[in-house]
Amino acid sequence: MSLIPQPLTQFPWRVLLLLLAIATFGTLVLYSAAGGSIFPWAVNQGVRFCIFSVMALVLSRVPVELFARFAFPAYGAILLALVLVELIGGVAGGSQRWINLGFMQLQPSEFMKPIIVLAVARFYAMLPVGEIRRWNAIWPALVLIGFPWALVLIQPDLGTATMILAGGITVMFLAGLPLRLFVGSGLALAAVVPIAFSFLHDYQKNRVLIFMDPESDPLGAGYHISQSKIAIGSGGMWGKGFLQGTQSHLDYLPEGHTDFVFATMAEEWGLLGGVLLIGGFMLLFRWGIRVSMRTQDKFARLVAAGLTTTIFFYVAINLMMVMGLAPVVGIPLPFMSYGGSSMLTVMLCVGIIMAIDRSTRRRANPGNWA
Repeated sequence: MSLIPQPLTQFPWRVLLLLLAIATFGTLVLYSAAGGSIFPWAVNQGVRFCIFSVMALVLSRVPVELFARFAFPAYGAILLALVLVELIGGVAGGSQRWINLGFMQLQPSEFMKPIIVLAVARFYAMLPVGEIRRWNAIWPALVLIGFPWALVLIQPDLGTATMILAGGITVMFLAGLPLRLFVGSGLALAAVVPIAFSFLHDYQKNRVLIFMDPESDPLGAGYHISQSKIAIGSGGMWGKGFLQGTQSHLDYLPEGHTDFVFATMAEEWGLLGGVLLIGGFMLLFRWGIRVSMRTQDKFARLVAAGLTTTIFFYVAINLMMVMGLAPVVGIPLPFMSYGGSSMLTVMLCVGIIMAIDRSTRRRANPGNWA
């Protein structure tokens, strides 16, 4: 007989330990960014991780059938909340993204990132196989994606709108739609980029222009990218050492604890720290894709792959942003950037993938599960 209760042995401990390692590293980086103080960033980040880890474990016990059943109702509720943001939402920093609930500020667009994956996956799971290459397999998914994308874009929040669009389109691709559809859409998008650019807000236009040539305004709009590159490059192979960074400690690097936390890390931990961190994220992505490949349920397969790619987009866009390979769109780095919204979204994704993994293992070995 085992000394460890059976329900505890069923938890995905490897994934939890991997997430704990990444989050602990992130807390150390935030501790350094605060000048060697646990307040206000490090301790808050640690508490949030503990709370959201419990939430993910609770989600992991939810039957996958419930996620499928409530995918559309949850989508409708979040879409209604996005409409309410436009009607009664609070304005901060020139953006209207939050609903004041009294005890907290709710940002519905964050919840739409995983919900759009569930909703589009539910649609394709219900669609007969013979319909996958017809128009009826395309326009409903585009409507599901288009409404929240437009509502978030006009807040304005280009980064979150991009994530919602990417998550939904990824599920469409994974569902088996013809490749020519995506190639043609990509070419059409490239053709209308000049027109779409004219509709962007001034600050969004500046982000794109500065991305193309950050040195054109190194002390103005290009300051973030320029200082980020300096911080990453000055770290070298091994870094300057823990608590020895200068770009963040001397306030040369803006947002060194949020969007540009990777630059803060790279300055002190160097290329070695960056490679280890990316390696940790790669292990997380590998786990998510393996969960998707093991399940036989179409809805679960699309959800697991879609949510894994959602987390991947978080990491990829942020790293490209801080290295000057993409415009600054305000996408945080999971478990590293200070803030509760992004961690909540990522842990929701992880919790749902855990539920799919548990369901698959339980079906394979029904006698070993409580």
